Amino acid sequence: MDDVKAVVRPRSVQDVVALVRHARATRLPLYPVSTGMNWGYGGSNPVRPGCTVVDLSAMDRIRNAADITPRHPVALIEPGVTQAQLHRHLQAQAPTLAFNVTGSAASTSVLGNALDRGVGYAGPRVDDVFALEVVLGTGDVIRTGFRRLGETSPLAQSHPHGLGPIPDGLFFQGNFGIVTSACFRLMRKRPVEMALSIGLHDEARLGDLLDGLIDLKRDGLLSSVAHVGNAARARATLRAGLTQYLQQRCALAGAALEQGVDSALAVVAGSPWTGLVGLSGDRAQVRSALSEVRRRLRGMAQVRTFSHGFMTLASGVADRLRGLPWVRPYAAGLAAALPLQSLALGTPTDIAFDNLFWLYGQQGLPAADYERSRCGVLFISPALPMDGRFVQQFVSELQQIADRHGHTLFITLNVETAHSLVGVINLLFDRDDPSATRRAHDCAHALHIHVQACGLEVYRARTDQMQAVITRSPEHWSLMRRLKDAWDPDGVIAPGRYSAVEGGS
Repeated sequence: MDDVKAVVRPRSVQDVVALVRHARATRLPLYPVSTGMNWGYGGSNPVRPGCTVVDLSAMDRIRNAADITPRHPVALIEPGVTQAQLHRHLQAQAPTLAFNVTGSAASTSVLGNALDRGVGYAGPRVDDVFALEVVLGTGDVIRTGFRRLGETSPLAQSHPHGLGPIPDGLFFQGNFGIVTSACFRLMRKRPVEMALSIGLHDEARLGDLLDGLIDLKRDGLLSSVAHVGNAARARATLRAGLTQYLQQRCALAGAALEQGVDSALAVVAGSPWTGLVGLSGDRAQVRSALSEVRRRLRGMAQVRTFSHGFMTLASGVADRLRGLPWVRPYAAGLAAALPLQSLALGTPTDIAFDNLFWLYGQQGLPAADYERSRCGVLFISPALPMDGRFVQQFVSELQQIADRHGHTLFITLNVETAHSLVGVINLLFDRDDPSATRRAHDCAHALHIHVQACGLEVYRARTDQMQAVITRSPEHWSLMRRLKDAWDPDGVIAPGRYSAVEGGS
């Protein structure tokens, strides 16, 4: 971490209170992180130098672990609780429950991602979190919603809106305090859970596909976020798995291996844009929704269905027949897609980072060791209007900018809800190469300038984007400053993070 004063690891709310009070007395600012794995957006690096990083990963309790049941599908979690930890607990203690999993590493913080408005496969995680416990910049501890009635109240972990004004939203992408726990909604598993792969036939119809998925979402027919990735994204996601399968199971090497990978990619990632979406419910609900999806997308895209049972069976059969040249691409594709399908159905994995490390020749590196890797990632994540034609033109313009900078864009367009569409766009570069690093940052800067020129803005900002973000809408940020002055009068919590001018002296 650059320009960091120190790193401290509190274990309790009382520890955090003591840190804040010490920071006020010494005027040494704090920069809280949950596990520090906000990769692509700045990781654990503070916006401004001279901060003490408050690493909350040791606060990793599921406080109501014994009380989680299908009748009470809420987890009261601390910021150090990871996707893997929550998944293991549910598998052991409440196997009929699941949660909104993201495509990031299993070791990432559930609450940290939600507080930065991350998006899982079921939707925006901001919608999963309520009833926060927060240490303000004054050192006071507040609890929102009906948790303010006390943890023993029957309402403490329900009725998320509480009574009166709801301050919860101020702590998402805010720097008014340090969140030390929150309620996190869980989901009941449904009798039928199915993933759909949607392959667009003609790139010129991307806007039509997005409009179709938006209408399906608004009509309540899609159970998950609809992810639509470009060819570069799909190929990068699958190439490592395909290569490993063809090496290990088919003993291919050299030119034969490259040809085998290309053949498999043509089968499983041959579309200019590929969608991934989930359907869930009882058998009749899923059958009806699937029929309607196919009807509306007919002639525009190929729709394939994948249940976990079918994928496992098909993969086993194809593997036994892998010696047949025409079967081999399908066997490799199924093997590479299985972990992704499990992820879409709620099992956190490190598959995304396995693929990134493979691109840079660092196979086997644990996702938690990303900072040791050569793989540089920069995200540009614009919020987008629910207008397929606009988005298609906008994406084309971004690709032209990237072309001028000599970069490939890895793009996913996410229909999150009936009212929100976002882009998750990343640049990859070799961090060991200063020239490549500079070119990637120049390209990312140019892309963000274009985002703003189109009247748009990112929905998650990197640490190095903060100044560009807060120079817009001065009235808004002036109001945030006045709230900051009230709740963090000495400006000791995350200075510069989503704020223009810190309060205090």
